[in-house]
Amino acid sequence: LVTAPLNKAALAAAGVDVPGHTELLARACHSDSVAMMLYLPPAISPPHGLGVAHVTLHTSIASVPGLLSTGSILERIDLIDGFLRQVGCPAPRIGICALNPHAGEDGLFGDEEQTLIAPAIEKAIAGGINARGPLPADALLRRAVRGEFDGVVAMYHDQGHIALKLVGFDSAVNITLGLPIIRTSPSHGTAFDIAWQGTADPDGMLAAIDTAIRLCQNRPDRQPASQQLQKQED
Repeated sequence: LVTAPLNKAALAAAGVDVPGHTELLARACHSDSVAMMLYLPPAISPPHGLGVAHVTLHTSIASVPGLLSTGSILERIDLIDGFLRQVGCPAPRIGICALNPHAGEDGLFGDEEQTLIAPAIEKAIAGGINARGPLPADALLRRAVRGEFDGVVAMYHDQGHIALKLVGFDSAVNITLGLPIIRTSPSHGTAFDIAWQGTADPDGMLAAIDTAIRLCQNRPDRQPASQQLQKQED
């Protein structure tokens, strides 16, 4: 499933009680554990691409600390690790963003790193995931873009979005992790301000389509086309 950008204000005006595609599809698919991930394809970030999954989604900055939990952080670490393995990365290196500046400076700027994030990382490591952190987000995302990490877990929307869109605004793809289906979308918005002017760039949608095709081809439960055809004939 490849979706076009969705105007969230219009969605709310229509009386829909979820803020976006991620939450809407999670409900439709009865999926309790999902994550929004921005993904730079291998052509931009070789060899396997770079993914940034988010613990919280479309919510106010003020609400973020109260929405974080060790369990929700661990779920996102597990989801992005599974995705990266699916696209051919045998041992993903995953960096976990801190919430506060300077990773909290030992509690001086907040204690979420010590009370919520570090315990999630410890559990991920115990489960065999190569996770590191919590690391200051500004430095971590730079290191990831330069190839030191294959995936990043960000605590909130703009923490992950800003860095990836600076690097690949026209090529980054939004992928919903945790669904029983493959779903991709361009990472940009609706751009109503340039509608009907003939200036919109299709590269984001093309990247979303290309990524969806590649993910379909790499699905672990995918059967060869010959087997699918045989089942239809039977």
